[in-house]
Amino acid sequence: MATPTASQASYPESAVARTLLLLLLGWVLGQVTGAAGTTDVTKAYNLTWKSTNFKTILEWEPKPINYVYSVQISHRLGDWKVKCFSTTDTECDVTDEIVKDVNQTYVARVLSYPMGASTTSEEPPLANSPEFTPYLETNLGQPSIKSFEQVGTKLNVTVQDSRTLVKMNSTFLSLRKVFGEDLSYILYYWRASSTGRKTAKTNTNEFLIDMDKGEDYCFLVQAVIPSRKTNQKSPESSIECTNYGKDMSPEMFFIIGAVVFVVIIIIILSVSLYKCRQTKAGHNTKENSPLRAA
Repeated sequence: MATPTASQASYPESAVARTLLLLLLGWVLGQVTGAAGTTDVTKAYNLTWKSTNFKTILEWEPKPINYVYSVQISHRLGDWKVKCFSTTDTECDVTDEIVKDVNQTYVARVLSYPMGASTTSEEPPLANSPEFTPYLETNLGQPSIKSFEQVGTKLNVTVQDSRTLVKMNSTFLSLRKVFGEDLSYILYYWRASSTGRKTAKTNTNEFLIDMDKGEDYCFLVQAVIPSRKTNQKSPESSIECTNYGKDMSPEMFFIIGAVVFVVIIIIILSVSLYKCRQTKAGHNTKENSPLRAA
């Protein structure tokens, strides 16, 4: 039998070594790829405040894939407070923090974390929001007409403040309670038969305007904070209209009711009298009829 040469004897050992090396490289590559996948997080962007009557939401982009966000908020002299932890949402309600002091200026930040990890050894990507001062920037909610009363040529209009989410003694405050004399109202009014609008302003919640007698008027109100640079006005309220020319006065209603009542009584008496006459006529006919022969 031939004796194997040295090169032939070492071949199986070198093949096994190469195989092991390839397996080791594959495992290392898999670990690197897996690690890269778990740390592939995206920094948030387009951080935006959305606020009406102090209900305040922080929004941002993008929608996360295989990672989560945490939101922190603070005012200039305060500590960071976590409001939305390990969330896949792209919005966070921070109302309960900002209503504690609506005159403060707040800033928020959104941190990105790998899925399932609340902290990492590395600094997570974070994005800062613009500054936000609720008292100066929250949008004003839509007011409404509480009541209106027309007396002769005068119209008294009372405005209902919209409610805010600012609390005092467990009670939600109205716009007037929060803004005080900074809040004004504008009344827009016009004849129902015309399109030309007039305006009136007040620092209270009541208007008293002149009207032409016998004319119907339509009107609406709008809340305003003139001292603001932006977000000065609220949406307009719904339109209300008087009905002066069509409404029936109490006196007229009483007169018409009395007339109807009298007419009904006359009809009843007429019918009763007619029946009595018919009955009487029937009796007379029987009495005047000749007797039949037996």
